[in-house]
Amino acid sequence: MSSPQENTPEVAATVPEASSSSTPAVPETATVPLPATVPAPATTTTTAPVLAPGPTNLVPDDADDLDSALGDVGSLNSGETSIGSSIFGYRQENGRTYHAYKDGIKSTHFHVKATTMGIMLILRVEYMYPNDGLEQDRLDHLSETFKLYLDGKLHMCVFDKEKKIQSVLDVGTGTGVWAMGYGEEHPEAKVLGVDLSPIQPNFWPPNVKFQIDDAEDLWTYSHKFDFIYSRVLMGSLQNWVQYFMQAFENLTPGGYIETTDVCFPIRSDDGTLKPDSALAQWSDLILEASAKIGRAINSAELYHGQMQEAGFVDIVENVDFWPLNQWMEDPKYKEIGIRNTENLVSGISGLSMALFTRVHGWSMEEVEVFLVNVRKDIMDTSIHSYIPLRTIYGRTPSQVSEN
Repeated sequence: MSSPQENTPEVAATVPEASSSSTPAVPETATVPLPATVPAPATTTTTAPVLAPGPTNLVPDDADDLDSALGDVGSLNSGETSIGSSIFGYRQENGRTYHAYKDGIKSTHFHVKATTMGIMLILRVEYMYPNDGLEQDRLDHLSETFKLYLDGKLHMCVFDKEKKIQSVLDVGTGTGVWAMGYGEEHPEAKVLGVDLSPIQPNFWPPNVKFQIDDAEDLWTYSHKFDFIYSRVLMGSLQNWVQYFMQAFENLTPGGYIETTDVCFPIRSDDGTLKPDSALAQWSDLILEASAKIGRAINSAELYHGQMQEAGFVDIVENVDFWPLNQWMEDPKYKEIGIRNTENLVSGISGLSMALFTRVHGWSMEEVEVFLVNVRKDIMDTSIHSYIPLRTIYGRTPSQVSEN
């Protein structure tokens, strides 16, 4: 196994890995005026995408803002330019920071891409979650929870023994934990992690590289991948049909894809999560807000069908659920619940703030007061709350006859 080495990437800027933080104290119960009724979660159509002349998906012509060069690892964009200082000029908002790269719509021009599936027009809107130290801690903590859930494995799909996994893409790499873990376990593979924010550490294995880029842009890699991985991207992508189509186009024959996402709303099977509780209202409001901006956080319900439409075969979907606290008896899921409590209690402000203030029009103070009772519900073990977790994986046909 190769030792990590200090790196100076041509495109990806890095910061030291964030240290873990303790769970903040929960203030006393407080109330904030809410709408008379909590709007019902927006529904997402399950209609299959039209493939002739092709799905219409919309991204402004700003792909050249930060082109990148990563040698034989490949590049999302075709040009080669140096990283600009604006990438570090994070948006400061309500006490949190948000990514600067392609922050919001900057142009009304659109890219047009011809694929084997038809024509794609792509439009990108801004990502709604923070990138500061608190959020990095939450992401690192979540990675440890996934490691527990998967019994130490990095993915759920099982590769064909005859398929060599030599090139791997980690979409939405965040702090780079998964990409570095895969690179350490598989020194024979080259791993590329892409993200909107330069929040990866300064040291990583020599077969791993990071790139600051937008996965919703056109993919123009110099080569194809054997495995494309993503997790917890719900609410991050505007068009999952486009994502799966581009992934299909950029995988080798017999190449694999896997994505894992939680799927709102939060639920309980025994009626202990009351519809008028703060937690249920928060779940409904955040789902409504995400749907309004075209990034619904129940998107995982449609992944199986969207992968089929893109051309993937041998698709497997695993549906499980994660408890929000330690109410379950099973030791493994009880520990997952404990970790989820810590993750949500400390991170729920960052998950909520932009959606509630930008979309629902709440003030920062109203959001924080409301979240006091949401945190209390999360920690209440008499509320048997859980959130569905969906893992879907498949592969491209090994031969044309399979398609």
